[in-house]
Amino acid sequence: MPALTGPALVAAALLALAGGQKLVDPTMTVGALRALRVPASPTVVRIGSAAELALGVLALAVGGRLTWVLVAISYLAFGAFVVAALRADTMIGTCGCFGREETPPHPLHVGLDLALAAVALACAAVASGSPLHVVVEHPGEGAVLVALAALGVWLLHAAFVDLPRALAAGSPVTR
Repeated sequence: MPALTGPALVAAALLALAGGQKLVDPTMTVGALRALRVPASPTVVRIGSAAELALGVLALAVGGRLTWVLVAISYLAFGAFVVAALRADTMIGTCGCFGREETPPHPLHVGLDLALAAVALACAAVASGSPLHVVVEHPGEGAVLVALAALGVWLLHAAFVDLPRALAAGSPVTR
């Protein structure tokens, strides 16, 4: 089983999850974009979110060099958005990637986005195919890997949502 299978599952599944959540409820993403003076509407956000969801599913089910490059570009774009929010010092309660949970911009987000982009670029470099295909080919190991990937997605969700809040709560307010 290729070493990148687990990280690829996590990167693609997290992308699909975030896209799906914004597709269902684009409100928070629209607000975050508007706070940065980027014109946005629920329809535009839903179109982008549908593309994000489709790209995550495509990476899971098909893979391939171009797909993984697009996944990497997506994570780099998310990181750039967070950097823009941090530089603008704009009050953004959340980007909407994880529903309505408060996920204010934090440098940790940028680091995680860069790490996920690196995983996707590594998959592109080795022309990684579908991580789900690998899982199906190795059902015993695959089941364990899927469980570990689900845990990885959950831990990354916590790192994106809960860790910045915990860090902010533990540090003095500087504004």
